[in-house]
Amino acid sequence: LAQKYDPQRERELRAWIEGTTGRRIGDSFMDGLKDGVILCELINKLQPGSVQKVNEPVQNWHKLENIGNFLRAITRYGVKPHDIFEANDLFENTNHTQVQSTLIALASQAKTKGNNVSLGVKYAEKQQRRFHPEKLREGRNIIGLQMGTNKFASQQGMTAYGTRRHLYDPKLGTDQPLDQATISLQMGTNKGASQAGMTAPGTKRQIFEPALGMERCDTMTIGLQMGSNKGASQQGMTVYGLPRQVYDPKYC
Repeated sequence: LAQKYDPQRERELRAWIEGTTGRRIGDSFMDGLKDGVILCELINKLQPGSVQKVNEPVQNWHKLENIGNFLRAITRYGVKPHDIFEANDLFENTNHTQVQSTLIALASQAKTKGNNVSLGVKYAEKQQRRFHPEKLREGRNIIGLQMGTNKFASQQGMTAYGTRRHLYDPKLGTDQPLDQATISLQMGTNKGASQAGMTAPGTKRQIFEPALGMERCDTMTIGLQMGSNKGASQQGMTVYGLPRQVYDPKYC
């Protein structure tokens, strides 16, 4: 903290405080402010009546009371609480850097209020805008860019929340799905496969290859979904559980 203390800032603060109050601080800048008398006179010059009573520095509690009155006065003057030092930072010499920072913030606040101050910065003035209530109500119907963008997508035909909406690509020439038996793009893609003749969920669907000349399978044939019988015939198959005689026609 001591390394952050700026001697150049100290000289500028000394010139400003002595010029405003008309009193000499002394050789040691912080020791000259420790009793709080000059600080109280400074804020009274910037805003008359800020400190009603300035104690003579007879005892330590007089000095601490002067510092406390100064800190409360600059808070009312507009200095932010996080810019204000503690009384012990000055009285016990624990943080001179924070004391210097507070005085610079006070100079900036004085410059903002129109005082002729050569140091500090002028704070930006508050630009408050008032909108007509009708304009505020119209803004509720518009999704602002802070909420994101829909990339100009249309919500025409949007269904109620929780229900399914079928998506399709008009460029592909596909018709909009109307029934609920078609798997929509929201559920995945079927890669162009036809779903004609699709049975209800849970029932068996016979699969065959038309290019091989195969007929539609009946209920007595083990379908490809159940595995392959490697071309073996099941003619004369008995009921499940009964014995079946196996023989070779060449020996009969």
